[in-house]
Amino acid sequence: MSDYDVVVVGAGLAGNAAALTAAEAGASVLLLEKGERYGGTSVKAGGGLVFAGTDLQTAAGVSDNGERLREALLATGRGQNDPDTVQAYLDHQLDTYAWMRERGVVFDYHADLQPPHLNRLHGTAPGQATDALHTRALAHPDVTYRPRCRALRLRRGGDGRVDGVSVVAADADRGEETVGARRGVVLASGGFARSDALVRTFAPQWLEATRMGGADNTGDGLTMAWALGAGLADMAQVEASFGASVPNFPDLDDTGGAEPKLLYANAQGAVIVNREARRFVNEALNYKQISGVCARQTDGLAFQVFDQRIMDRSLPHPLPSDFKGALAEGRVLAADTLAGLAALTGLDEAALTATLAAYNSYVEAGEDPDFGRPVTAFDDGRIAVAPFYAYPCRNGLTTTYCGLTVDRSLRVLDVFGEPIEGLYAAGEVVGGFHGAAYYSGTGLGKAAVLGRGAGLAVAG
Repeated sequence: MSDYDVVVVGAGLAGNAAALTAAEAGASVLLLEKGERYGGTSVKAGGGLVFAGTDLQTAAGVSDNGERLREALLATGRGQNDPDTVQAYLDHQLDTYAWMRERGVVFDYHADLQPPHLNRLHGTAPGQATDALHTRALAHPDVTYRPRCRALRLRRGGDGRVDGVSVVAADADRGEETVGARRGVVLASGGFARSDALVRTFAPQWLEATRMGGADNTGDGLTMAWALGAGLADMAQVEASFGASVPNFPDLDDTGGAEPKLLYANAQGAVIVNREARRFVNEALNYKQISGVCARQTDGLAFQVFDQRIMDRSLPHPLPSDFKGALAEGRVLAADTLAGLAALTGLDEAALTATLAAYNSYVEAGEDPDFGRPVTAFDDGRIAVAPFYAYPCRNGLTTTYCGLTVDRSLRVLDVFGEPIEGLYAAGEVVGGFHGAAYYSGTGLGKAAVLGRGAGLAVAG
């Protein structure tokens, strides 16, 4: 293989954003992809990116800006976020939004998507953002794309700078090769949700969670940088995502069914009950926060229960808001009566009826004394209009949201906080951004925004 100015490891949303940005800045780029197809987790994700201060927000009458986003990120992360990594996001988020639109990414915006919270989620069809940027990258004369080519380890020159990557191609007989990177390497290789060894090391509590996300997300980039002494952040904060479908319900075996997806009818007013048909959590919490509580329920199983008024709030994307699509795919159960719904789900009819009656009384009173859910967020939050629906779900390990420490320029830092020259990171492999908890929509947002930031930095 030849030398390039920049080598990008991983062709998901972060990698494509970094590669295309660097090429547009005048660098020759090699974009490596371990799998058969580009995309990783980003083409499976729900399709929403967090931006603040966009024209779509303004048109919807929403006043927002980067400083308010910073406050929200730090509040969600309970102040444990790395300030430089958050600042890197704020430096590039509005520019990335405009840049993506100019390159064919189509966003929509619904101000009331997450009542009662200010919505920053800008929706796209699943995979559309990654597809659009990848098409542009392939068409750029300075981007070379190599799928089925795994990065094995990083190479350092005599001055200690990262100046290449050792790789092995699935279709090559020559074994391991080294490709040079004159300006640097960008790690955009995703997380480690598919690595039993790394999950066992950093998040053993989620070994039994349904594995979701990119099939090749085994932590290669994290391991390669770790071998050079890279610092790690947020490793103790790994959380599964509540709301993963059960493909073969009522059988809880993962095998042989459709690939799990996420759905959040609770964001539009659904209640969440366990096997005993009892509520067990404030449904307005983030799905990362709910996951820990769900894990303690019988069989780790829950049901999002809702009515036709909530079904009518379905949106085609972001994907977790597509209740109608989930119904058509058989992931959501439907019945004309609560008795019928109880029979379909195996829930006790009397217990389910009593739970919903109590909840409806809380809505009428304007206060939820059990869990403190803001029940006045909806025009009429009672669950009372037939038909009735239930979505059996549990926790899925979609992404790991922890990883390498970086500075404001997305340079990877070692364990002493010093830059590893020539090495950059973007997307899920970056740690420090989320802190103690996850702000909804920043997974894809972090991929695109930090990918563009890393591309600008390595090419500059």
